[in-house]
Amino acid sequence: MPLSTGPTTGPAAPATGPSAPPGADASLRIVPARHRARWVAAVAVLVLVAQFTHGLATNPVWEWGVFADYVLSETVVRAVGVSLQLTVYATVLGFLLGTVLAFMRLSRSPVLSTVAWTYIWIFRSIPMIVQLVFWFNLSALYRELGVGIPFGPVFWSVDSNTLIGTIGAAVIGLSLHQAAYCAEIVRGGVLAVDHGQLEAAAALGIPRLRQIRRIVLPQAMRAILPTAGNEIIGLLKGTSVVYVMAIGELFYQVQVIYGRNGRVIPLLLVATAWYVVLTSLLSIAQYYVERRYARGADRTPPPTPLQRVRRLVTKESSS
Repeated sequence: MPLSTGPTTGPAAPATGPSAPPGADASLRIVPARHRARWVAAVAVLVLVAQFTHGLATNPVWEWGVFADYVLSETVVRAVGVSLQLTVYATVLGFLLGTVLAFMRLSRSPVLSTVAWTYIWIFRSIPMIVQLVFWFNLSALYRELGVGIPFGPVFWSVDSNTLIGTIGAAVIGLSLHQAAYCAEIVRGGVLAVDHGQLEAAAALGIPRLRQIRRIVLPQAMRAILPTAGNEIIGLLKGTSVVYVMAIGELFYQVQVIYGRNGRVIPLLLVATAWYVVLTSLLSIAQYYVERRYARGADRTPPPTPLQRVRRLVTKESSS
């Protein structure tokens, strides 16, 4: 009897939704996860964001007209420049001194290690505002500063107020305070480098200073940069503390303005907007610097936001 070659009939297979993986039981129904709690949380967050945005736009207390009048005013822009100036000076001097202190702590000399540890301990223990007030009143402790033989005659001296002005006292206070934290950041980055790197460099006869400059620091930067970026951003916001010295930085000038016109909320919003813009620019710079130093560890880094936009535009234009 010949075999039938037509399609066989039988009970219909149950609808299984998405195709089951090979080897799975066809009678099992695949049900995707619903994540109801996640959707409820997302909706709640969006409602809160919408409510907050609506309040910003409709609440007359924010006084957006006053904000627009002062956000780009000459006084405020000049104050932003003073804040940036203090940040740059304190960052450069703080990291230079902090790098020296870090290698002093790593030194085998008990004297250098102890002095560096004591410096870091003292300057991390005293609040920044106390240090700034102390340096601002340095002339009360030392009326003159001079150069000469230790415990001997002084060849040249100058009045403390003449040598260290208000800005100088602020830069010294910020830099010395920052150096204590920078020292620990740099020390942590150096310790993250494999010690075998130094042993290999020493076996090749590379001088110690060149080992640090060409081998240790480039690798340590990958561990240093994230924390260092946070520290610089914190320093930018921390410059507002120098208002106690009557320096015309951003927060001080905003206080002066709303002390005259009584518009506290919009003037505080002006300072907030500038701090947000400046910290955002620093965060972008930190992202690209970290990306550059990560090239040795990550050969195929993810595309930057700008590269993603370019790819999207190119894809749409070609289609």
